[in-house]
Amino acid sequence: MDSVTDIAPGAGALPVEEPAWSDAKAPSAEAFEILAQAAFDRLPDAFRALCSDVLFNVTEFPDDEVCRELEAESPFDILGLFTGVGLPQQGYAPQTGQMPNTIHLYRRPILDYWAEHDETLGAIVSHVLIHEIGHHFGFSDEDMEAIEAAVR
Repeated sequence: MDSVTDIAPGAGALPVEEPAWSDAKAPSAEAFEILAQAAFDRLPDAFRALCSDVLFNVTEFPDDEVCRELEAESPFDILGLFTGVGLPQQGYAPQTGQMPNTIHLYRRPILDYWAEHDETLGAIVSHVLIHEIGHHFGFSDEDMEAIEAAVR
């Protein structure tokens, strides 16, 4: 069946395209990384330049240690995480043995959130990415909301 017919009160029959749900799939890890990169590429140039030393990591779920540290009831409760030393706390040079600053995006919790909310997947990924980069910068929630609004 290519379309269904919807009859509105007081109107004639209107053809409505039926979504191809039988062929729909959640994006693979590779496709998710491409989506995250596209979200990052839409950020302002100055914002991206300050992230040159930040690694981006897409994994399925946060590990058990992260869940314990953040006191999450479920790994689905954590969509993203910044690990490292934020810009405001850094000195002029990295400390010896310091792990690189990393932004973790957790694919399965993000997909689960997407399935339960009326937002596009791209908007959710952008939101999580901006929020975690904001932690790298030491931004307030209001700063992050203004940046997010600028890239929509």
